[in-house]
Amino acid sequence: MGFFSKPIRTLDDLFVHTLQDIYYAENQIVKNLPTMVENAADPELKAAFQHHLTETEEQVHRLERVFHMHDQPVKGVTCQAMDGILAEAKDIISDCDDPEVCDAAMLSAAQAVEHYEITRYGSLIAYAIQLGRPDCAAVLKQTLEEEKSADQKLTHIAEKGVNQHAA
Repeated sequence: MGFFSKPIRTLDDLFVHTLQDIYYAENQIVKNLPTMVENAADPELKAAFQHHLTETEEQVHRLERVFHMHDQPVKGVTCQAMDGILAEAKDIISDCDDPEVCDAAMLSAAQAVEHYEITRYGSLIAYAIQLGRPDCAAVLKQTLEEEKSADQKLTHIAEKGVNQHAA
């Protein structure tokens, strides 16, 4: 148990903790995506990052709705996984000399973020259903579908040209 966190004893505690985790993560993504938009050389990748920034801002609002629906205060807890993914991305990107290689690195980092989010939202939906909260599950499912779509779009961009240009 973390120094300032309460013990996780029930599925409801785990649901709330996971909400807090992904809320923190989504806010970190909102802070970091503008840098990726600015640094992307490929126009399609730049547009995808910009679109996902707008989408992520809405996802943060959805999470806030779920907190309220579940009668919980809106707050995040540090997500070490997301902090690690973002730190690794910054390190790799800062080491890139070629803009096309940098695009491939940013795209890969963005997919690592998407995969983390997909696992978290999938778990949250399962917990919400088990807890008898189909209302929360429906809100979270909308975000899960957006995350899956973003991941597919990034794969398409990588296969269509970013990876070939980096080679």
